[in-house]
Amino acid sequence: MNKIGTIYWTDLKKIATNWAAAVVILGLVFLPSLYAWFNIKASWDPYSQTSGIAIAVANNDTGSAIRDKQINLGNEIVNSLKDNKKIGWTFVSEEEAIKGVQEGDYYASIVIPADFSAKIATIMTNNPQKAEIIYTVNEKINAISPKITAKGASGVIEEVNQNFIKTANGTIFRIFNEIGVELQNQLPTIEKLKALVFRLEGMFPEINQAVGRGLTDVERAAQIAAKVQQDLPLVAQLGKDGTDFSNRLGDFLTKSEDALISVSPTIKADLALLQQAAAAAEQLAVVLQENKPDPAVAKALIDQTIKRLTVAASVTDKLKQALTRLEDISDGTRLMPAINKLGQAQSRFQEQVATLTKIKNAIDKGEQPAAELVDHMHKLAAETNAIVGDILGRYDSEIQPSVLNAIEQAKKANQRVGAVLTDAVQKLPEVTRVVQDVAKAFATGKKELQTIQQNLPTYEAQLKALATKMRALDKEANLREIIDLLRHDAQKESEFFAEPVVLKENRLFPIPNYGSAMSPFFTTLSLWVGALLLVSLLTVEVHHPETSYRSYQIYFGRFFTFLTIALLQSLFVTLGDIYLLGTYVCNKLWFVLFGLVLSAVFMLIVYTLVSVFGNIGKALAIVLLVLQLAGSGGTFPIQVTPPFFQAIHPFLPFTYAISMMREAVGGILWHVVTRDLMMLAVYVGIFLLLGLALKKVINRASTGFIQKAKESKLIH
Repeated sequence: MNKIGTIYWTDLKKIATNWAAAVVILGLVFLPSLYAWFNIKASWDPYSQTSGIAIAVANNDTGSAIRDKQINLGNEIVNSLKDNKKIGWTFVSEEEAIKGVQEGDYYASIVIPADFSAKIATIMTNNPQKAEIIYTVNEKINAISPKITAKGASGVIEEVNQNFIKTANGTIFRIFNEIGVELQNQLPTIEKLKALVFRLEGMFPEINQAVGRGLTDVERAAQIAAKVQQDLPLVAQLGKDGTDFSNRLGDFLTKSEDALISVSPTIKADLALLQQAAAAAEQLAVVLQENKPDPAVAKALIDQTIKRLTVAASVTDKLKQALTRLEDISDGTRLMPAINKLGQAQSRFQEQVATLTKIKNAIDKGEQPAAELVDHMHKLAAETNAIVGDILGRYDSEIQPSVLNAIEQAKKANQRVGAVLTDAVQKLPEVTRVVQDVAKAFATGKKELQTIQQNLPTYEAQLKALATKMRALDKEANLREIIDLLRHDAQKESEFFAEPVVLKENRLFPIPNYGSAMSPFFTTLSLWVGALLLVSLLTVEVHHPETSYRSYQIYFGRFFTFLTIALLQSLFVTLGDIYLLGTYVCNKLWFVLFGLVLSAVFMLIVYTLVSVFGNIGKALAIVLLVLQLAGSGGTFPIQVTPPFFQAIHPFLPFTYAISMMREAVGGILWHVVTRDLMMLAVYVGIFLLLGLALKKVINRASTGFIQKAKESKLIH
């Protein structure tokens, strides 16, 4: 142990007493700091300095019109970019933009085509087309600049999209608002319509029955129309026959009128005969009352009187029938008194016949006729005589004029009937056409009703589906709620849908700038570089000819010298990061202490490699450095690196060294620090074992190789 200390103190004395060595040592202590500080400062806040990245902008948009409103979105984009100072936007022509990007004057270019607004306007057509912005980038100039320019270009697209969405949504929600107002106004009508749909749904069985009945009725009506068509020739013939009959009836009535005038005396004579018959019956009754004639004579008189009365009754009936027919065709009741009188006379004639028959029967039996019968006979005869006398007395003044008037009215009625029949016959062809059209209409109606009947199940299913959807809508959302939703503030809803989600950033372990965030990586890297500088300029061998040392004594004795310088390097780097650069460090003390730990571990690793393997160890340390630059995840997340580096990532010292330094910068999670320290302790154990167990063996085995290499005067 004393020899280890002797080596260490001897090295310190030589440094202190040899100014040249002291200068070199001071340089070695200071150089790693420069490496860290320059890199940290260079990357301090690059994304706030992007205004110097020139991007050419060429606007060729010629504009367009939407609903008679002129728009030029290209100009709006240019005006927006002029207010954006984050990127060095330069507004030039398309030719200058392309040439500038090719020659490296601009990192990228954005060209707005002439049809940009026109394509945006196609949203109002059935064939909307997406507008394009042509983005050209020169990736040869710089590896990072394309990412920055792409971010700027995507920002332009995002702003255009957001403004478009906001405007489009504003229009849509304004229309929704108008629809909501209209729905509110039409709500009673909608409710009635909904009730009507539900009512129709319940009435469909009745509708089916009604259509079935209608189809049956149409079929029956079609049959009737066919029958009418079939009977129309007969109707035409009847019309002609009726016309002929009317003409003949007119002639007959004229002749009847003339005949009535000519036979009027005969009628009066008939009435006189009726009166005579009545008088004869009355005289017979008187004879039977006052005298008791011989039965044979009485019977002869009775038979003669019965014949006259029977004839009188028959004549009376015929006169009554004739007057009744005339009364029927006239438009008054002027003949009714005479008809009634004739009826009374007829009934009395008949009753007298019956009474005389009874009297005759009594005489035939040898009996005396009852006085009541004879008196009744006398009374009937007297009444009949009076009635017939009254008719005869009024014949010239009332009956004959009434009869003539009735005949005249019959003639007029016949003329009207004749005219109607003539007109009907003339119109029969038109009626035939109408009936034919009706028959066709019935046929068409039958087809339509059959079609309706066939389609009714479909209509019923559709109506039921509509009613079901209405009920489901009522369950899911009330129509009034939908109307309230549609009537919301269109401006606010447009702004919401333009940006429905706002990113609320919750920064855990916040680090204010990029340089501070990169300080764990560059500090760790500088400590490894410092270790490499030490083994490159200082020897790991001990040259004390006067003293003999064991291998482990040389290993530890010279290591402590390297360790001391490495710790000084770490102090310079970490304290300079904090106080010279102003790097943000959450836990400053631990940042310095962790730096000392890392410096000791790295120095042990590099020193052991060189101590054991000589110059080959230096090469191994450099190879390990190169692998750790890409495989430690210090710059990019390890997940974005190739599989090889992801595979070696857990086995590299930098992985845990950078992690531990990040804990000090952002905020310490002690379980993470503990894990990192344990992994670094594993490396310490491995390389201590390597240095103590293999140094002597490998040094002895490689002596010849090293000596031969030195003879080349190229390798020391």
